[in-house]
Formats: sequence, C-alpha cells, structure tokens
Amino acid sequence: MNTMHLEIVTPQGKIFSDEVNSVVLPGSDGEFGVLPNHASLISLLSSGIIDIENKDKKHDVVAINWGYAKIDEGKVVVLADGAVYVAGNSESDLANSLQQARELIESMSSNTSVFANTIAKMENIVKAR
Repeated sequence: MNTMHLEIVTPQGKIFSDEVNSVVLPGSDGEFGVLPNHASLISLLSSGIIDIENKDKKHDVVAINWGYAKIDEGKVVVLADGAVYVAGNSESDLANSLQQARELIESMSSNTSVFANTIAKMENIVKAR
C-alpha cells in the first residue's frame, strides 16, 4: 500500500513525524480523511483529534486545539498551536497523556456535546490498540 509522510508541529517542536497509510483531520467544517496522492490543499483545523493509521494498521491519536494542514500528494504537514500525542509505555503514562489531551480539547471547546464526542472517539481509538 502507498504511504505518505505526516508531520505534526507545534511552536514547541515536532510532535509526530513518520510514514502513514492515512490520516483523519478535524477540519473547521468537519472531519476529513487524507490518503496518499491526495489533491493539494490547505485547511483550517479546529479543536479535536487527529486519527493516524500507521503502516502496521494500528492507530495513533494526537489531540490538537487548532491549526492548519498543508496537504500535498505525498506529505501532510499539520501546524498546530497546541498538541498532545496520546501514547505511553505503561497504563499510567497512557492515562496521563489522555488527561492532557482532554484538558487541551476542553480548553478550546465551548460545546459540551462536541467535547464529549471527541473524547469518546479518542478513548475508543486508544483502547483498540
């Protein structure tokens, strides 16, 4: 399967950089998926999660507060104001990063139903690992 390069960058530095199968981004008008060889575009991103399908078909999650995505045929670059990579080598590390992601998303979302849906989706993806 074709892959594309995904980079997620904040003012504090690079959060994620790797070859991926696909990515789902929280666009300002709703979520949208990106596959290799996608048409070029630039999009505003809203508060939410980035669902990353890795080469091994497993999913990673990065929570962002807002940002921009620049998409080319072989590369996606996300410039986010704030981001939390939800990962950990132990249950406590994973719980800590999930809590940081919740706080980041909650700080940007005034709509409680959107917040609840985003958190539920993030937790489901993380549990499915």
